[in-house]
Amino acid sequence: MGENDRRNGGHRGSHHNRKRRFREEDDFDRRPPRRLYHEPVHLRVRKQLLAIAESPLKRTDEEIKSIASTVADNSEDAEIRRNFLDLVSQLVVEQALKIPFVAAVILALNLKKPELAQETLTRTTTALNEQFKAGAWREVKLLLRFLACLQGILEVDGLFPVLEELFSRAVDLQTASSEDSLGLEVVKIILLTMPYIMASSASGFEEQASSLLEKTDIIASAPHALEALVDPYPGSGDDIGHEAQSVISLLQKQLQAEVADSWRLACIPRPWQTSVVEDGIEPITTTKHTLPTVTVPSPVLPGARPQLPEIYFSVYADQDVETVPPTSSIASSLLRDSLVDTINTLDYNRNATAKFLTDLDCYFSPETFVKRATPYDRLREVEEGKSTWKPEDVAVDAVFSQLLQLPNPEHKLVYYHAVLTESCKIAPAAIAPSLGRAIRYLYRNVDTMDLELEYRFMDWFCHHLSNFGFTWKWTEWVDDVELPIVKPKKAFIVGALEKEIRLSFAQRIRGTLPEPYQALISEAKEKDTPDFKYNSDQIPYAPQAREILRLLRAKALDSELQPHLSSIESEASSLGVADPLVPSTDAYMTAICFIGSKSLSHVLSCIERCKDRLLALGPQSEAARRQIITSVMEYWAEKPGIGVNVVDKLLNYTILTPLSVVNWALIDNLGRGMILTQSHIYEMVASTMHKVTNRVRQIVIARDQPGLPAKQVALLDETLEKERGQMQELFSVVEDALVGVATGVVDEMAESRNQDTEGEALLRGWGERWLRVFRRKMAVEEAWIGEMMALKQEERMEGVEAEGEEVAVADGNGNGDGAVKRQKQERPPEPVEVYELDVL
Repeated sequence: MGENDRRNGGHRGSHHNRKRRFREEDDFDRRPPRRLYHEPVHLRVRKQLLAIAESPLKRTDEEIKSIASTVADNSEDAEIRRNFLDLVSQLVVEQALKIPFVAAVILALNLKKPELAQETLTRTTTALNEQFKAGAWREVKLLLRFLACLQGILEVDGLFPVLEELFSRAVDLQTASSEDSLGLEVVKIILLTMPYIMASSASGFEEQASSLLEKTDIIASAPHALEALVDPYPGSGDDIGHEAQSVISLLQKQLQAEVADSWRLACIPRPWQTSVVEDGIEPITTTKHTLPTVTVPSPVLPGARPQLPEIYFSVYADQDVETVPPTSSIASSLLRDSLVDTINTLDYNRNATAKFLTDLDCYFSPETFVKRATPYDRLREVEEGKSTWKPEDVAVDAVFSQLLQLPNPEHKLVYYHAVLTESCKIAPAAIAPSLGRAIRYLYRNVDTMDLELEYRFMDWFCHHLSNFGFTWKWTEWVDDVELPIVKPKKAFIVGALEKEIRLSFAQRIRGTLPEPYQALISEAKEKDTPDFKYNSDQIPYAPQAREILRLLRAKALDSELQPHLSSIESEASSLGVADPLVPSTDAYMTAICFIGSKSLSHVLSCIERCKDRLLALGPQSEAARRQIITSVMEYWAEKPGIGVNVVDKLLNYTILTPLSVVNWALIDNLGRGMILTQSHIYEMVASTMHKVTNRVRQIVIARDQPGLPAKQVALLDETLEKERGQMQELFSVVEDALVGVATGVVDEMAESRNQDTEGEALLRGWGERWLRVFRRKMAVEEAWIGEMMALKQEERMEGVEAEGEEVAVADGNGNGDGAVKRQKQERPPEPVEVYELDVL
């Protein structure tokens, strides 16, 4: 103890204990003060503008005033000025829901710094002219909407002359062809811009709006020839309530109703009504600006994405209480349009998209929606005259309108799956009940729904359940379990369970199902590896097949396998088999499937080793080539989805041809048409046709690359003609096979027609549904190819006319011939190499 005292300087608890001393000296803090961080002004403005209107806890009008004041006070700072204007331009084309609020910032800024408002108009019109030249019609629409919200600071007629010019271009397109869809898109943009002009701070434009609306009625009200192809409920008839309504004709009627209602436009937010008020006093005058020149090209360009008639689609159409705006209200079109633009623009960030959807009510007038997550049953208690629209239903409805859009959605289907999943995770109490009602609506209408949409719904339904424990109220559909498989609802249930098993395993899925569903999942489905059928001596050629399996496992050479294959062929010939290659191919391919049954990588590795022999089978015998498909699908009979996946890989290796797959499915195994009820057969045929059409598209795109030598173009033209002819031939084979089922002239159907009238009618219905899908696919592909080739021909003709003409262009430093000099310095484009694209 004494040693401790001496070590500590003779005192218990040394005075050198600085920690204790600081605790005792409360009156004096020796620590240095924290460094204060002052956020740069341009970052503060950026954060404020990016988050504008996002939070219901902040007053949007105060945020708008704060941003405008900060920018105006620091307008001499070049960095702040540049960053602010860049961000405004970016927000307008990326976050459509915020356009009225960004416009309100510019209107407030115009009171303090009119020159900044003028610079914004200049930038916007410059961007608009560029988008016109590129044929980027969504960006054109959003920029026009932004300018429409700024109508109050524009001189004279503001944006109306631009809309008039656009309408004249639409008339030109419609005059040239009654089947033109681009003209409809242009008119739709005009109709979607007008409400924002009328809701802006400007007034006195009712006459111009009514006059323009009378003109658009000629185009908007006329039915389009292609509308029938994109009807989501072609089998509904007049008694179901699913009459197809085009978006443009609905818009026309809705705006005409708004004229009678004095352009009330109740759902559009009007933040400028409060944000331009200072100390409770509205400004007496505001600086007006001349709209910079907007040049609408003639003719207008179609852009990269083909424009087709759009049918209004809703999954909440038949409810007792309205949870989404009715089609008679302009709100249905305005809300849907803003949401669809947000969903399709932000495809690179599903989390941000889901957040916008769940916060939807922040971006529209306060009385537009009921409170978030209000239960459906409570909507009946809402006071008469007040809105019963649920923001969750409107958001979910918009996603489904894209997921189930015909002929094709803008992005991959899995993106829309992910958006719904993320939305459900962000706000499960609000989104989950909405999704439940959407699922029930779609299932009720499976019988009349377009077949392609039914399978998209099935894919999403199974994918969504896989993210939430495969839980669903299957008891609601128990009565449909006893239906025959030719009934669409029973086919949907069977197909959905097969897809669920692919996403998990049979035993787990069986555990989520009520008793009546248990019979749909056989014990054989629970086996991880199907049995090798040649293990039984009752199967012909069993000894040779087992030896082939042993040698393949040992990675033996082909020379060691050949005697056993020849033995099978010799025995088959002695038994009178027409094509001895068929049984030997069955033994060989079944052994490959058995070895590769552990995983996809196993089967791919085995196919890679055996590729040369499999490739040699096709030229020797078409029947043997189709036997490859039969062997795969028979081996995976209990899990057909895996079989379809293997067939897809064999197509990629060119072991199979698209024609062999289509012939196997729709000729060899068609029978009375029962095969058309199986979801995996549709998946196989649709995937095969997609590979063929995608190959043709790749060739068209390669052909249209700028700077190709004439020899290269000629070679690509020759390849395109050949591949396009093969595509048309394949579609003809599909059509011929399906017409036989749809009309009931298939031999098996003709023989049994008097025995089961209802069953035959249902099978003919399946034939009609398949036929409609593949006719639409053929029409879309032909239209796309024709449009792309015509567009390229126009560009080449313009290039020929301009050839030899030297135009002096200033290079930005005041030097003429700048563009010409730069062109001479550019390297010529590399020639596109012609080769067999490995996409099949």
